[in-house]
Amino acid sequence: MEKKYIAALDQGTTSSRAILFDAGGGIAASGQREFKQYYPKPGWVEHDPRDLLDSLLASWRGALAAGKIKAEEVAAVGIANQRETVVVWDKYTGKPVYNAIVWQCRRTAEFCEALKISHKEFLYERTGLPADAYFSASKIKWILDNVPFARRRAEKGDLLFGTVDTYVIWMLTEGRVHATDYTNASRTMLFNIHTLSWDESLCALFGVPMSMLPAVKPSGADFGTASAKFLGADIPICAAVGDQQGALFGQRCVREGDVKNTYGTGCFLLMNTGRRAVRSENGLITTLAASLAEPDYALEGSVFVGGAVVQWLRDEMGMIASSAESEEAALSVPDTGGVCFVPAFVGLGAPYWDSDCRGMIYGITRGTHRAHIVRAALESIALQTFDVVHAMEQDLRANIAKLCADGGASANDFLMQFQADMLGVPVERPAVTETTALGAAYLAGQFAGFYRDPDDVAAGAAPPKLFVPQTDDASRAEKLSMWESVLDRVLLRKNG
Repeated sequence: MEKKYIAALDQGTTSSRAILFDAGGGIAASGQREFKQYYPKPGWVEHDPRDLLDSLLASWRGALAAGKIKAEEVAAVGIANQRETVVVWDKYTGKPVYNAIVWQCRRTAEFCEALKISHKEFLYERTGLPADAYFSASKIKWILDNVPFARRRAEKGDLLFGTVDTYVIWMLTEGRVHATDYTNASRTMLFNIHTLSWDESLCALFGVPMSMLPAVKPSGADFGTASAKFLGADIPICAAVGDQQGALFGQRCVREGDVKNTYGTGCFLLMNTGRRAVRSENGLITTLAASLAEPDYALEGSVFVGGAVVQWLRDEMGMIASSAESEEAALSVPDTGGVCFVPAFVGLGAPYWDSDCRGMIYGITRGTHRAHIVRAALESIALQTFDVVHAMEQDLRANIAKLCADGGASANDFLMQFQADMLGVPVERPAVTETTALGAAYLAGQFAGFYRDPDDVAAGAAPPKLFVPQTDDASRAEKLSMWESVLDRVLLRKNG
């Protein structure tokens, strides 16, 4: 049967998606399923790994049905995933020994704070990462230390570790392939980004047996064949990529200096730095970019709470009925009425890396109403992104020329315009904002020979929407000054 499509299975933090792309890079069909979030204790976040796989397969079936597409028409599958999230499972049965510990989880924060004192330079020199609970290694250690018999089983070689891509690949191939890619490996804090290999000293530091670790490949590579038992046909898996590096590739930010920001549950800003591993002096991460060969490097800044603040307004506070309603509410008032919102629900990520601080809504008066708080929440997403961009510009000693935007919250025109106003540079939003999935599809399609050159495919796509700055320097400076002042309070710093 003729191969007409490339599939991307995108396993995210709150939902899973399956998207089928045609030869022109357009979306032919898609499916999506949300899954349950678990919060056993304050600051703890977990997923049931079986829910992740089930939601992904339900999305796959939904996409095929929606597009009236046969599984046999799909040339290859690319997998994109939430990074840093940890799954440990029995290598004989595939049964997880514990729930997946999610990247947002802060249970190992105290341990990582101690590491900052004892091993800060050692960790950064090898991994490009700060000692933080965000990354995988301390989560693996927690499982081995706290799940009965887990460490003993791991040391016997009976347990496997993987980020979500690895677990999905292992399951889809019925245990035949235990592998990940450079981008996901680079987020574990066990991988040396300079030698491109697992590091024995890092594994010893975290007490992780190296027998648990997957093989590491380029993002576009042979990851085995997904069984017809799951997908309805035997389909090659030709890509695995961390979601943010997938978006960087999907935005075609493959040249040195290209920058994108994904506005998802969190915000993730990446700049391709080519063959240079740029050392950050301003709280950013040095990481690996997606490729079909030896990877380029990238600088990254992670905002822990981006679009999640809109979900909070909807689900916990009842201030809006839907995410789309947030834009209408924000535009119903000329400004925030002096309200400033710092959504540090689980601390602050880059460039502050403060896991102890918590959120604040500042400046409330008797005249404050719902729309002011909603607008301030949306502004907080752009202001946190500004901090990351500013840190990146300081590291590079150069200003960015443009920001490419994607992710669910980028559909909000108010947010995109405010972002352009605060940065003072254009923000470009592509017609297809599912760029994480598109990146996985480009990688898989190029490896499988379905796409000859993704640049050519992207050139034929619908034009992006451009948001150009519309505010003046004085207004921008006033807003940024207010944001900095409130951050000082949140971070418990002294002004001046």
